[in-house]
Amino acid sequence: MTTPAPSFTIGIEEEYLLVDRETRDLAADPPAGLAADLEAALGSQVTSEFMRCQVEIGTSVCGSMAEARDELRRLRGAVIACADRYGLAPIAASTHPFADWTEQRNTDKERYNVIARDLQAVARRLLICGMHVHVCIEDEALRFDLFNQLPYFLPHLLALSTSSPFWRGDQTGLHSYRLAVWNEVPRTGLPPIFLGPDEYHRTVETLVRVGEIEDATKIWWDLRPSARFPTLEMRITDVCPRLDDTIAIAALYRCIARMLYRLRRDNQRWRSYSALLVNENRWLAQRFGATRTLIDFGKGEAVPVPDLIGELIDLIREDAEFFDCVAEVEHAGRIAAEGSSADRQIRLYDRAIATGASAEEALKGIVDHLVEETRANCDAD
Repeated sequence: MTTPAPSFTIGIEEEYLLVDRETRDLAADPPAGLAADLEAALGSQVTSEFMRCQVEIGTSVCGSMAEARDELRRLRGAVIACADRYGLAPIAASTHPFADWTEQRNTDKERYNVIARDLQAVARRLLICGMHVHVCIEDEALRFDLFNQLPYFLPHLLALSTSSPFWRGDQTGLHSYRLAVWNEVPRTGLPPIFLGPDEYHRTVETLVRVGEIEDATKIWWDLRPSARFPTLEMRITDVCPRLDDTIAIAALYRCIARMLYRLRRDNQRWRSYSALLVNENRWLAQRFGATRTLIDFGKGEAVPVPDLIGELIDLIREDAEFFDCVAEVEHAGRIAAEGSSADRQIRLYDRAIATGASAEEALKGIVDHLVEETRANCDAD
């Protein structure tokens, strides 16, 4: 019996940091009224995050990238409008340029209190934000087959998304310092290979039975089968200040999933490579973003990221045409050529220092830059 084609519907989650517009520092304890305003405006599409200075939004299930863009524009705009009333603003960046994690407190919810208790100092450092993209693959066997093939492409997506080059006022030398912090958390990183759904479920059940986790929502790999939806949830990426970048990366991921489905439909599959090699590309993306190279394992060569993204766009063009998102996917090529948010932040900092600004002034300038990029093209009232 032929497996029906997946719907490939998509949903996007973004996490934001709330900053004080005057000090540019994080709002360590936002007013209670803000949470009430956000809930009134967005209902279940907005939630608190682990840190009090964070907020998370999630789109509804979207059938097209145009619909996803409209949803994100509306959601970002509502968060901006609500925060404005309290002298605050969201930034869609994975780290704050100079905030100190020791001054932050976790949200007082049972789930977050348990995480704080279990992970201790590791949890207290989690002053980071990410972007998660769900793509629906209804058939579970097919979902796990694609799950085993997708990790090859995760470093490419990470390279395009990087937005966290600064940590506690230091230029870290990494384009995604968020990932360095996140790597300390258990059950993160590239996912293992599973023979099928049964092996995965047995693995989760073992961890639940011995009391290590309550359920599969506490498995936080770069890619995971969602515990709530029939989706593959891509989690490796930083959150992007520019709305267009978010949509481009989400579209690219969606098209890659369909390309792998087409291969399977034709009794083919993407070549498997060792976790050691894929992890090396993960590190290169974390360190350099799109500015250097990733390894093309088929060629056995280090290839500039813009060239690899160009090849990838050609590879999934049929899928982009199917989803009517060619323009969105092609924007990924522009990110690779021009640089990600991390590159813009580094350039802004270097220019400010070169013209005589202090490090504090330069870092506050980056916050202003991130506020404006996050606001651009959003429906803030």
